[in-house]
Amino acid sequence: MPRQILCTVAALALAASAGACSSSRFDSGLNASARPVGRPARPLPPEEPDLGPGLSSGPVTSAPLAPPPGASAAPGPVVANPSGPIMAEPSPAPVQQQAALPPPPPVVASGGRSAVVGGWTAKDATGASCRVNLASTPALDLYKASSTGCANKDLAKVTAWDYRDGEVYLYQPGGTVAARLRPAGGAMDGALSKSGAPLAMVR
Repeated sequence: MPRQILCTVAALALAASAGACSSSRFDSGLNASARPVGRPARPLPPEEPDLGPGLSSGPVTSAPLAPPPGASAAPGPVVANPSGPIMAEPSPAPVQQQAALPPPPPVVASGGRSAVVGGWTAKDATGASCRVNLASTPALDLYKASSTGCANKDLAKVTAWDYRDGEVYLYQPGGTVAARLRPAGGAMDGALSKSGAPLAMVR
């Protein structure tokens, strides 16, 4: 009798164990078939690298750098072009400073009254010659003159002279013009006023 009881208990325990295993497999299969199928997982965006404090890996924008201290912001003034974009006018080339040149020496006139001052040898139409001196000493509104050894009476009476309009005038006392001559180089050519005879004077 005890052996039968043991067998019966063992049989019940075995049946209970088998039923538990079967229930577990059933629940596992049922749950697997009844579980709803979910959507596939979306890929995660790539993580931005950590570049350190104050830095970001976002879009990079560029801007012109400010000019260094002491430098101009543009090469020259900006001129608006109505038919196109704004163009920068090139700055002019630097002007080189030339050394100051000494002033030119004063020009000494080659003619004029001072060029005829001095002694002359006068020759008339007859070939006779004598000395005529034209001084720089003023005599009223004229200058003093003198003659030596002149056979011609008009030349012998010359006491003054003047220079006007490029010509030399020889005067007798009282203001009478004895002769008129025009300087040409180192000589003077003219004529006696009374007779019109040619007269030449050379140094």
